[in-house]
Amino acid sequence: MGTEKLGTEIRQEQLAQAALSLITTRGLKSLSVARVARRVGLVPSAVYRHFEGKDELLDAVLELIRERLNANVVQASQDATDALQVLRRLVMAHVRLIRENEGILSVVFSDEVQNGRPERKARVHSIIQGYLKKVAQIVSRGQQQGHIRPDADPGTVSVMFLGLIQPAALLWHLSEGGFDVTQHVERAWDLFSETLKAS
Repeated sequence: MGTEKLGTEIRQEQLAQAALSLITTRGLKSLSVARVARRVGLVPSAVYRHFEGKDELLDAVLELIRERLNANVVQASQDATDALQVLRRLVMAHVRLIRENEGILSVVFSDEVQNGRPERKARVHSIIQGYLKKVAQIVSRGQQQGHIRPDADPGTVSVMFLGLIQPAALLWHLSEGGFDVTQHVERAWDLFSETLKAS
Protein backbone atom coordinates (compact mmCIF):
# COMPACT_ATOMS: atom_id res chain seq x y z
CA MET A 1 0.00 0.00 0.00
CA GLY A 2 2.79 2.41 0.95
CA THR A 3 4.67 1.70 -2.28
CA GLU A 4 1.50 2.16 -4.31
CA LYS A 5 0.84 5.52 -2.63
CA LEU A 6 4.42 6.63 -3.23
CA GLY A 7 4.12 5.62 -6.87
CA THR A 8 0.89 7.63 -7.16
CA GLU A 9 2.49 10.72 -5.62
CA ILE A 10 5.50 10.44 -7.93
CA ARG A 11 3.24 10.07 -10.98
CA GLN A 12 1.11 13.05 -9.90
CA GLU A 13 4.22 15.18 -9.46
CA GLN A 14 5.50 14.03 -12.85
CA LEU A 15 2.19 15.02 -14.45
CA ALA A 16 2.16 18.38 -12.66
CA GLN A 17 5.72 19.06 -13.86
CA ALA A 18 4.71 18.08 -17.40
CA ALA A 19 1.76 20.48 -17.17
CA LEU A 20 4.04 23.30 -15.97
CA SER A 21 6.51 22.50 -18.76
CA LEU A 22 3.68 22.62 -21.30
CA ILE A 23 2.53 25.99 -19.94
CA THR A 24 6.11 27.27 -20.15
CA THR A 25 6.54 26.31 -23.81
CA ARG A 26 3.01 26.80 -25.17
CA GLY A 27 1.09 28.98 -22.73
CA LEU A 28 -1.68 28.28 -20.25
CA LYS A 29 -4.36 28.03 -22.94
CA SER A 30 -2.56 24.97 -24.30
CA LEU A 31 -3.05 23.01 -21.06
CA SER A 32 -5.12 19.89 -21.60
CA VAL A 33 -5.14 16.32 -20.32
CA ALA A 34 -4.34 14.99 -23.81
CA ARG A 35 -1.29 17.24 -24.24
CA VAL A 36 0.05 16.44 -20.77
CA ALA A 37 -0.43 12.73 -21.49
CA ARG A 38 1.52 13.01 -24.75
CA ARG A 39 4.32 14.89 -22.98
CA VAL A 40 4.91 12.02 -20.54
CA GLY A 41 4.20 9.23 -23.02
CA LEU A 42 0.85 8.12 -21.60
CA VAL A 43 -2.67 7.76 -22.92
CA PRO A 44 -5.15 10.35 -21.59
CA SER A 45 -7.03 7.71 -19.57
CA ALA A 46 -3.86 7.17 -17.50
CA VAL A 47 -3.86 10.87 -16.56
CA TYR A 48 -7.55 10.70 -15.63
CA ARG A 49 -6.66 8.07 -13.01
CA HIS A 50 -4.89 10.89 -11.14
CA PHE A 51 -6.74 14.06 -12.15
CA GLU A 52 -10.34 14.66 -13.18
CA GLY A 53 -9.38 17.22 -15.79
CA LYS A 54 -7.58 20.46 -16.62
CA ASP A 55 -8.74 22.22 -13.43
CA GLU A 56 -7.23 19.58 -11.18
CA LEU A 57 -4.03 19.63 -13.24
CA LEU A 58 -3.77 23.38 -12.76
CA ASP A 59 -4.30 22.95 -9.00
CA ALA A 60 -1.53 20.35 -9.02
CA VAL A 61 0.75 22.87 -10.74
CA LEU A 62 0.03 25.35 -7.95
CA GLU A 63 0.88 22.70 -5.35
CA LEU A 64 4.09 21.94 -7.23
CA ILE A 65 5.03 25.63 -7.08
CA ARG A 66 4.39 25.63 -3.32
CA GLU A 67 6.58 22.55 -2.88
CA ARG A 68 9.42 24.03 -4.94
CA LEU A 69 9.37 27.30 -3.00
CA ASN A 70 9.42 25.43 0.31
CA ALA A 71 12.22 23.15 -0.91
CA ASN A 72 14.25 26.24 -1.83
CA VAL A 73 13.88 27.55 1.72
CA VAL A 74 15.09 24.25 3.17
CA GLN A 75 18.00 24.00 0.74
CA ALA A 76 19.08 27.62 1.25
CA SER A 77 19.14 27.08 5.01
CA GLN A 78 21.38 24.00 4.91
CA ASP A 79 24.91 24.47 6.26
CA ALA A 80 24.41 28.22 6.70
CA THR A 81 24.54 30.04 10.01
CA ASP A 82 24.32 33.61 8.74
CA ALA A 83 20.72 34.63 7.91
CA LEU A 84 21.91 37.04 5.22
CA GLN A 85 23.73 34.18 3.53
CA VAL A 86 20.52 32.11 3.68
CA LEU A 87 18.51 34.97 2.17
CA ARG A 88 21.04 35.45 -0.63
CA ARG A 89 20.94 31.74 -1.47
CA LEU A 90 17.16 31.86 -1.39
CA VAL A 91 16.81 34.86 -3.67
CA MET A 92 19.10 33.26 -6.26
CA ALA A 93 17.25 29.91 -5.97
CA HIS A 94 13.98 31.78 -6.57
CA VAL A 95 15.42 33.36 -9.71
CA ARG A 96 16.58 29.94 -10.97
CA LEU A 97 13.14 28.47 -10.29
CA ILE A 98 11.47 31.14 -12.40
CA ARG A 99 14.07 30.97 -15.18
CA GLU A 100 13.73 27.20 -15.40
CA ASN A 101 9.91 27.31 -15.16
CA GLU A 102 8.77 30.47 -16.92
CA GLY A 103 5.25 29.06 -16.87
CA ILE A 104 5.04 29.94 -13.16
CA LEU A 105 4.56 33.59 -14.12
CA SER A 106 1.91 32.64 -16.69
CA VAL A 107 0.00 30.71 -14.04
CA VAL A 108 0.25 33.20 -11.17
CA PHE A 109 -0.83 36.18 -13.31
CA SER A 110 -3.34 34.25 -15.43
CA ASP A 111 -7.01 35.07 -15.81
CA GLU A 112 -7.78 31.55 -14.50
CA VAL A 113 -6.17 32.54 -11.19
CA GLN A 114 -7.00 36.24 -10.98
CA ASN A 115 -10.61 36.11 -12.22
CA GLY A 116 -11.43 32.41 -12.18
CA ARG A 117 -12.49 30.31 -9.21
CA PRO A 118 -12.11 32.31 -5.97
CA GLU A 119 -10.61 29.30 -4.18
CA ARG A 120 -7.78 29.17 -6.72
CA LYS A 121 -6.95 32.83 -6.17
CA ALA A 122 -7.05 32.16 -2.42
CA ARG A 123 -4.69 29.23 -2.94
CA VAL A 124 -2.13 31.40 -4.73
CA HIS A 125 -2.46 33.98 -1.97
CA SER A 126 -1.86 31.25 0.60
CA ILE A 127 1.26 30.03 -1.26
CA ILE A 128 2.73 33.54 -1.36
CA GLN A 129 1.81 34.27 2.27
CA GLY A 130 3.37 30.98 3.39
CA TYR A 131 6.57 31.80 1.53
CA LEU A 132 6.70 35.31 2.98
CA LYS A 133 6.23 33.88 6.47
CA LYS A 134 9.24 31.60 5.99
CA VAL A 135 11.34 34.54 4.76
CA ALA A 136 10.22 36.59 7.77
CA GLN A 137 11.29 33.74 10.06
CA ILE A 138 14.77 33.79 8.50
CA VAL A 139 14.92 37.56 9.09
CA SER A 140 13.86 37.09 12.73
CA ARG A 141 16.61 34.50 13.22
CA GLY A 142 19.11 36.92 11.72
CA GLN A 143 18.01 39.57 14.19
CA GLN A 144 18.41 37.14 17.10
CA GLN A 145 21.90 36.27 15.83
CA GLY A 146 22.81 39.95 15.55
CA HIS A 147 23.33 39.81 11.76
CA ILE A 148 20.24 41.82 10.79
CA ARG A 149 19.32 45.22 12.21
CA PRO A 150 16.79 44.85 15.04
CA ASP A 151 14.54 47.73 13.95
CA ALA A 152 13.59 46.08 10.64
CA ASP A 153 10.10 44.56 10.68
CA PRO A 154 10.46 40.95 9.42
CA GLY A 155 7.13 41.02 7.59
CA THR A 156 8.05 44.20 5.73
CA VAL A 157 11.49 42.84 4.90
CA SER A 158 9.93 39.64 3.49
CA VAL A 159 7.74 41.64 1.07
CA MET A 160 10.74 43.76 0.06
CA PHE A 161 12.69 40.53 -0.49
CA LEU A 162 10.03 39.27 -2.89
CA GLY A 163 10.11 42.69 -4.54
CA LEU A 164 13.74 42.06 -5.53
CA ILE A 165 12.49 39.25 -7.76
CA GLN A 166 8.96 39.72 -9.06
CA PRO A 167 9.22 43.00 -11.04
CA ALA A 168 12.53 41.87 -12.54
CA ALA A 169 11.05 38.47 -13.42
CA LEU A 170 8.10 40.19 -15.08
CA LEU A 171 10.46 42.37 -17.16
CA TRP A 172 12.44 39.26 -18.10
CA HIS A 173 9.23 37.48 -19.11
CA LEU A 174 7.83 40.41 -21.11
CA SER A 175 11.14 40.96 -22.90
CA GLU A 176 11.36 37.23 -23.73
CA GLY A 177 14.66 36.96 -21.90
CA GLY A 178 16.08 40.30 -23.04
CA PHE A 179 16.14 41.66 -19.50
CA ASP A 180 18.86 39.98 -17.42
CA VAL A 181 16.90 39.03 -14.31
CA THR A 182 19.84 37.21 -12.70
CA GLN A 183 22.21 40.15 -13.03
CA HIS A 184 19.55 42.56 -11.79
CA VAL A 185 18.76 40.49 -8.69
CA GLU A 186 22.45 40.05 -7.87
CA ARG A 187 22.95 43.83 -7.96
CA ALA A 188 19.71 44.54 -6.12
CA TRP A 189 20.69 42.03 -3.45
CA ASP A 190 23.93 43.90 -2.74
CA LEU A 191 21.98 47.11 -2.06
CA PHE A 192 19.22 45.34 -0.13
CA SER A 193 21.60 43.40 2.12
CA GLU A 194 23.55 46.54 3.00
CA THR A 195 20.37 48.14 4.35
CA LEU A 196 19.67 45.04 6.48
CA LYS A 197 23.07 44.54 8.07
CA ALA A 198 23.30 45.19 11.78
CA SER A 199 25.69 48.04 12.54
